[in-house]
Formats: sequence, structure tokens, C-alpha cells
Amino acid sequence: MKSAFLESDVTILLKDLSGHITASGVAERERLIQNGGHYSETLAVEYEPSAEYLRLYQTALERFAVKTAHAVAVVAEKIYALRGRGAVIVSLARAGTPIGILIKRYAAAKFGADWTHYTISIIKDKGVDQNAMRYILERHTATDVQFVDGWIGKGAIARELVDATRRYDGLSPSLAVLSDPPRIAGVRGTVEDFLIPSSCLNAVVSGLLSRTILNQKLIGKNDFHGTVFYENLAPFNRTYEFIDRIVENFPLNVNMEPDESIPIDGAMNEIQRIKDDFSIPDINLIKPGVGEATRVLLRRLPWKLLVYRRDDYVNLGHLYRLAEERSVEISIYPLKNYRACGVIQKI
Repeated sequence: MKSAFLESDVTILLKDLSGHITASGVAERERLIQNGGHYSETLAVEYEPSAEYLRLYQTALERFAVKTAHAVAVVAEKIYALRGRGAVIVSLARAGTPIGILIKRYAAAKFGADWTHYTISIIKDKGVDQNAMRYILERHTATDVQFVDGWIGKGAIARELVDATRRYDGLSPSLAVLSDPPRIAGVRGTVEDFLIPSSCLNAVVSGLLSRTILNQKLIGKNDFHGTVFYENLAPFNRTYEFIDRIVENFPLNVNMEPDESIPIDGAMNEIQRIKDDFSIPDINLIKPGVGEATRVLLRRLPWKLLVYRRDDYVNLGHLYRLAEERSVEISIYPLKNYRACGVIQKI
């Protein structure tokens, strides 16, 4: 699988579908999804980021490199305590892939551990790529495997992982993430909903890969799930700019204490309130958290952007810019677990 990632950083267990699938426009794809099609069957168009948006990304990288690096360190320290020198990192493509690389890099620097790192596909309502899991478990002990992703919004993928791992003896469904506002991850860096800079961009910070595809016309019985390499986005590639900046900020000392100042309220209760207050017919149209709200504005058909305050340019400046570019209404809402929430338009 061609990508902009170094082979020494990750083994990509995905099938190359470049040139074999045509990207769908946002509105067309949203219509297909809301009328019974599955998001994994189609490929979204990925646009070149504007100069202004890249400037905002650069600002976010400068502001949040230290916090991101600390969260990576906390997660890596916890994985080392759980799995030791023989840990096998399995990141969930694609947002989890650069995070898995960072965790691998921290373990090498801090513990001298050469953790194996794979990236595989997991798809909501479809499960984990069983061929990829078979490949890994033929080569490694199940108890050494640690799944990794970037952040948790509602927890749909975390729950999917629980269901998917039941068929494998000794395989833990524990998911390690940097940001876990709903407090459901097995391993977390923080419960704070903070801006992980890589969430601001799609392929250009993820090895120039698309999100994963499971289309029966293209994926055979023995194939890995698919992805596409975006050669046309190579001039915008920021993958190793992000990774290198975070590595430069790895802490010498790691504070493992939880931040008790963050308000505690049931995340699903908050999502239900949003559903009721805005008369949203389907909870799947609600995407809470900075990372998920960013995804809504980048690749879905957004209806509203909910924010806990309108002047939080430090954490939400890129979201304000995306909302402006896409003419999306911004509403102030008393969020407690999250800084922002994206709401998809009902078609």
C-alpha cells in the first residue's frame, strides 16, 4: 500500500484501491448514507485545504504541540505498564495512524522498546478487518496487542471494537486514545476535549490516505479493507511536519494525575439533550467533540456547529473558519463534556 508514511513507522494492512473508485461529492454521498447506504462503500472528495485554513492549522500545531505530546507520553507510559516491551500497537486507520507512530516513537525514546505497529480498518456497523486481524494474530500473541485511535466522540468505534474482539481469545478490546471526553477508553491521555492538531486535516496529515473503504465490488473475501492514495495532495502533505513537531515536544517528566477540574456529566445524557433541544431525528447526526466536529465540517453536510462559547479562538478557531467557508450556523450551547459538537444536516 503506497503512502507517505515511512515503512519503519508502520505496516499498513490495507488494499490499494487507487484508480478503482470514483469520489462522490459531499451532498451526493450524504444522500446515499441517509437513504440506507453505508459510508464505507463510497469515497468522499478531499479538497485542497485553503491557504487561510492551513495558516489556522499551523497556529493550532504551535499551540497544542506540547499538550498533544504530553497526552502521547501518558498513553505510551500506560501501554508500557500494561504490555511491556513486547507491545504490538494496532492503530485504527486513518486518524489513529499518526498517533500510533507517535506512541511507537515515544516508547523507543523512553524505554528503548521497538514496538511493532500496524494500522488496520475498523468500520462502524461492519466491524474490524478480520483478514488484517488474522494476519496480526498469526505473528503475535493476542495479549500483546493494544488498539490505538486519536480521540473518542460518542464512543461508537470503541463499542464496535468490543463487539469485534469477542471472537478472538486473549484479545483485549481496550482502546487507547489521547482525548476521551466521555471517559470510556481503556487507556487515555486526558478526558479534556482538546484540539489534537491532526484532527484539523484529513489525508494531508494521514500519509495521504483516504478513510477506509469496504465495498463488496472492490474488496474480495481474502482482501484487507481498502483505501486510496491521494497523489494529487502530495504538495500539501503535512504528515511528518505534525509527527516531528510532537516528537520534539515529548516531555522529560510525565504527570499521570487526572485533571479533576473538568466537569463531569454523562456524555450520552448531553448528546440526548442536544437531540431533544434541536429536534434532531437521529442521534447519528450528532458528532460531539472538537475532532468529530471538524470531521463533520470537512467531509459531511453540516447543519449546525454547537460551541460552548463563541470567543474561544484558541481551541476552536479552525472550526469557526470552516463554518464560515461552508456557511454553517454557529450556535452557543451549554456543553459540559465537549468544547464543540457538529450536527449533520438531515436530508
